[in-house]
Amino acid sequence: MKLINIKEIQGIITLKSGLHIGAGDTEIKIGGTDNPVVKHPHTDEPYIPGSSLKGKIRSLLEMRSGQMGKTKGSPLGFKDLKNLDGDELEECKNIIKLFGASGADEDEYNIGPCRASFADSPIAEEWKNQALNDNFAFFEVKSENSIDRIKGTASNPRFMERVPSGVEFSFSISLKNLEENENLEDFLLQGIKLLEMDALGGSGSRGYGQVRFSFDDKELQKKFESIEPF
Repeated sequence: MKLINIKEIQGIITLKSGLHIGAGDTEIKIGGTDNPVVKHPHTDEPYIPGSSLKGKIRSLLEMRSGQMGKTKGSPLGFKDLKNLDGDELEECKNIIKLFGASGADEDEYNIGPCRASFADSPIAEEWKNQALNDNFAFFEVKSENSIDRIKGTASNPRFMERVPSGVEFSFSISLKNLEENENLEDFLLQGIKLLEMDALGGSGSRGYGQVRFSFDDKELQKKFESIEPF
């Protein structure tokens, strides 16, 4: 297996609704929120972790493959390929090629290392400059609570920090080519399209995390717009 080339796929992620990717704080500061978003420790600016992009795109592709129930929610591994054949096997091999599998399992199919690397996505520089000039906020706090359906009263109030809609982030994905005639780009674009159709981060069922991808490469943008993931 030989590294033939590495393609950089870059562009902009635009938030169509508020985004919440939690920071995992273990304490609530006075005047703070119950659920802060992840921030860069030096600039205090929001960003999208590469692990969040990779994890959500992978889970959606595995859900589409029909294997998520069989693996009980665990990521696909080499051992899960043994009872597959035909198109189902090829789809699952592509998932492992893109995202990798545990090194504890024997690679009987000679799939090799993962091909896709997802960088953290910082706020797009052009958008940030405009936001600073126009005094746009990088964060919002959304109050939520539960409603007693009999009494019609609110209870259990909580405050969710979000990155507001309209904010733009710069994304970068590196795609390795380790085999002659290997083309995983279209498969990766299908996963990104699934993410556009679903949601990123937490509380997607309540409207959070709606995103739009646009690519710097115009030809790649045309290809993405024509992608039908089903």
